Amino acid sequence: MVGGVLTSLGLVFSAFAHSLLHLYLGLGVLAGFGWALVFAPALGTVSRYFSRRRVLAVGLALTGNGISSLLLAPALQFLLDNFGWRGALLLLGAITLHLTPCGALLRPLALPGDPSAPPRGPLAALGLGLFTRRAFLVLALGTALVGAGYFVPYVHLAPHALDRGLGGYGAALVVAVAAVGDAGARLLCGWLSDQGWVPLPRLLVMFGALTGLGLLAVGLVPAVGSEGSWGGPLLAAAGAYGLSAGSYAVLIFGVLPGLVGIGGVVQATGLVPMLMSIGGLLGPPLSGFLRDETGDFTASFLVCGSFILSGSFIYMGLPRARPSCRPAASQATPPPERGELLLVPQAELLSPGGPHSTLDTPC
Repeated sequence: MVGGVLTSLGLVFSAFAHSLLHLYLGLGVLAGFGWALVFAPALGTVSRYFSRRRVLAVGLALTGNGISSLLLAPALQFLLDNFGWRGALLLLGAITLHLTPCGALLRPLALPGDPSAPPRGPLAALGLGLFTRRAFLVLALGTALVGAGYFVPYVHLAPHALDRGLGGYGAALVVAVAAVGDAGARLLCGWLSDQGWVPLPRLLVMFGALTGLGLLAVGLVPAVGSEGSWGGPLLAAAGAYGLSAGSYAVLIFGVLPGLVGIGGVVQATGLVPMLMSIGGLLGPPLSGFLRDETGDFTASFLVCGSFILSGSFIYMGLPRARPSCRPAASQATPPPERGELLLVPQAELLSPGGPHSTLDTPC
C-alpha cells in the first residue's frame, strides 16, 4: 500500500495546485508519518525471520509495492474521473486502514545475534551508533544521494508522460509498466542475490548505476505525435527504469544484515528510508523547479539521474563492492546472525580444510 500510493500520487497532484498547505499537512506530514511507522518495522521483521534466503524474502515482501502500483495507477485514474480527488483520497485512506490488522500479525523473534541488554539512551535506541561504523557511513552517504533522485518518478513520472503528449490513461499505463518491471525485478534479484554468485555490495553498485541510467533515458524520450499514441519509447524507458529500481530496492535492504549484523537490522532498516527521505527533500522540489524554468521534465530527470549515479559511485567504498586483486581461496562463511561483511577476528572464520581467511583484498 505504501509504495503503490506513493507511486500513483502524481496523478492527483494537479488537483492540489490551489492548496499546497493541505497537501503538505495531509499527505506530507500525517500520511508520511504513518507510512514510516509501517514500513521499517515490517521489513525489518521479515529480515529477522529468514537467514539463508533472506534477500528473496525481502524481495517477496517488497513485491507488494510493484503489485499495488500496477493496480492503483489505473484504479486511481478511474476514481478521479468518477469521484473527484476528494472521493479518490477517501477511498485510498479506507483501503490503507487494512494495514492495521497486517501489523497485528507480525510477531517479534529472539535470535542469537541480538544484544544481551537493551540499548541505553535515545541515541543507542535509535541506532545512531551505526554511523560510527565506516561501512554504514559509506552506505548512508550514498543512499542520501540516491534518494535525491529516486523519488522523482514517484511524483513526476505521470506528469512527465502527460507533458510528452500522452493522455490520462496513457500516463497511467507508463506508471503501470514501470511497476510491472519493478515487481518482477524484486523477485528475480532476490533469488539471484541469495545464490551467492556476486557479493551483495557489488550488485548494489551495479543496479544503482542502472537505475540512474534509466532515469536519464526517461528524461531523454521525445514527445509522442498525438494524444492517442501509446508512447512506445517512454514505455520502454519506464520499464527499464522499473527493472533497475526494483533490483536496487531489494539490495539496499538485503545488504544491511551483512553490514550491521542481525541485531541491528531493524534499526538500520529504519535509518535507510530516513536517509533516502533526506535526499528526497531535495529531489522532487528541484525537479519541479527545473520543470517550471525549462517548460518540461527533461532537465529534471537528467539531474536526478545524475544524483543516483553519484550515490552508486560512493557505494564502491563498501566492503567487497569491488573485485579482488587475486582470486580468493575457499572461504568460510560466518554465521548468518553475524553478517558476512562484518569485520570479525580471522581465527573465528578459518576454514576447516585449511588456513584460508575470508578477508577480501580490494584492488
